[in-house]
Amino acid sequence: MYVGAIFFPLLGACLAGFFGRWLGDKASQWVTVAFMALAAACGIGAFVEVALGGAAGVVPIASFLDVGGFEAEWALRYDTLSVVMVMMVTFISTLIHLYSVGYMSHDATIPRFFAYLSLFTFMMLMLVTADNLVQLFFGWEGVGLASYLLIGYWYERESANRAAMKAFIVNRVGDLFFMLGLALTFWTFQSVEFETIFSGVAQAQQRTFLGMPSLEVISVLLFLGACGKSAQLGLHTWLPDAMEGPTPVSALIHAATMVTAGVFMMARMSPVVEYAPTALAIVTIVGASTAIFAATIGCVQNDIKRIIAYSTCSQLGYMFFAIGVGVYQAAIFHLFTHAFFKALLFLGAGSVIHAMSDEQDIRKMGGIWKKIPVTYAVMWIGSLALAGVPFFAGYYSKDALVEVAWAAHSGTGTYAFLIALAAAFLTAFYSWRLIILTFHGTPRADHHTMEHVHESPMVMLVPLLVLATGAVLTGYLFADLFIGEHQEAFWRESIHNAAHNQVLEHAHHAPAWVKLAPTVVGLAGIALAYVMYMLRPELPGMLAARFQGLYRFLLNKWYFDELYDAIFVRPAQFLARAFWKTGDARLIDGVPNGAADLAVQAARGAVRIQTGRVANYAFAMIIGLVLFVTLLLYGAR
Repeated sequence: MYVGAIFFPLLGACLAGFFGRWLGDKASQWVTVAFMALAAACGIGAFVEVALGGAAGVVPIASFLDVGGFEAEWALRYDTLSVVMVMMVTFISTLIHLYSVGYMSHDATIPRFFAYLSLFTFMMLMLVTADNLVQLFFGWEGVGLASYLLIGYWYERESANRAAMKAFIVNRVGDLFFMLGLALTFWTFQSVEFETIFSGVAQAQQRTFLGMPSLEVISVLLFLGACGKSAQLGLHTWLPDAMEGPTPVSALIHAATMVTAGVFMMARMSPVVEYAPTALAIVTIVGASTAIFAATIGCVQNDIKRIIAYSTCSQLGYMFFAIGVGVYQAAIFHLFTHAFFKALLFLGAGSVIHAMSDEQDIRKMGGIWKKIPVTYAVMWIGSLALAGVPFFAGYYSKDALVEVAWAAHSGTGTYAFLIALAAAFLTAFYSWRLIILTFHGTPRADHHTMEHVHESPMVMLVPLLVLATGAVLTGYLFADLFIGEHQEAFWRESIHNAAHNQVLEHAHHAPAWVKLAPTVVGLAGIALAYVMYMLRPELPGMLAARFQGLYRFLLNKWYFDELYDAIFVRPAQFLARAFWKTGDARLIDGVPNGAADLAVQAARGAVRIQTGRVANYAFAMIIGLVLFVTLLLYGAR
């Protein structure tokens, strides 16, 4: 069961990828779906045995590396943190695979798509069940590779190729810091095995690197690595462009796999980062700043998928500031519930795009809710959960993050608390802006498009309904286990438990105004969106004209792309052009090719004496012999 949960997706990927041409489109689809369903069943079984039954353990597979004193085993670590992730990843991925059967039904290379999708899932599962940092890094790089393949899946589009390259390169920046953190961890602990690392933290607190505490440096480096995968401020620029991939890919990246990897890794390393207060303060500030940064941009975007993408970026910021204040289980709880309602929102957006003949601009939609009522209902459910409206999933998990930020009673915690409330207001606002502009008002699409608006097939609607159920119930069902009275018995030793810091306990006894504040600001954001886009639809245009500079600043995503273009891209292009025209064309092509040309001319002269006549060759030999004898006699004198 433990092995099957990880390797069934790989088996499905191999069958669809290597034998898809013989299996055909339908068989490739259902083979991968069937193996994902088996993996999900194994994942749920593992959750019951390990998380609820307390049967944690390690399943050895093989020796991964054994070079000198460096050893790394390939093993599957099954503790509560791992099985929570395995259950979530396999379950969400199964629904996305099933949804893709309908969404990608007219694609030209269906086996390739499903092979990539299953490979992506396998790499994420390898990451979350890693028993050491090397194996975790293998999965870490694997999801990066799979995301490159899936974002650039429609490789005939130049925009998709650019987006795939951008995601790959930006993540390499973060991965460099991850590798440095891995190397420093080995230098500090003489091991990359988690058990050895965690048991040696007490002794490592005295170690320094370049005059700084080693644990602090390790934690900062690992967090910078996490910033790449989880799209935190500064390394976030790849995330909105990743929308170039098919919508199921967007759902998988943003809900269950790649962007959650950084949060998981920080939670896994919580026994180390707990003793790095400076690093935790940095995590808190960056996470909170990312939450408000992405929320402001989401308020003015017009692409339905990009709005939800920036929502993901913002929610990841929430998770990171919860890690920064030391309440790791609250961050994982929000990661867990967020996977359901964010996958629901992305797949719901895909259903809208499917109905609107591939239109993604919400300014060209409107007035379609009666034609696609199921999609409309599930988008409402996903948005209610995202906004933290009682008693949907986000109400339990996101509000808990706001409360722990308040309970931290630190400067960075106060900053995170205030920013979280502001971001909650903006989240509710842009969620209902999306709903109103997409589904309500007078139709803004052309007549031909409106004639063809239709509800999605059942193979797409069933995953939406299952995810909608999760968006309603997961917060209520799992709150007690993840952050309630039974959280210590549930998490055991899989993460650094809140019993050591009491922040979560203080959050449970927060004043009523702290508990009510997220709901109040969320409802206020919904009300503002209703006024601006239903009652006074001319108001957004007036405000955009009145505050044109601010509007353009947000519409252009704080000009991060332009800034990076000026700092990195243009200088790199200038150097490349200089090396090409001067170094390559003038020096390399000029000097060696000039010398080569001389050799060619000399060879052509030598060819002229190759007549093929024996008399000529005999004459040349006699002349040579005469010259040789003459030189020999001259030398003898």
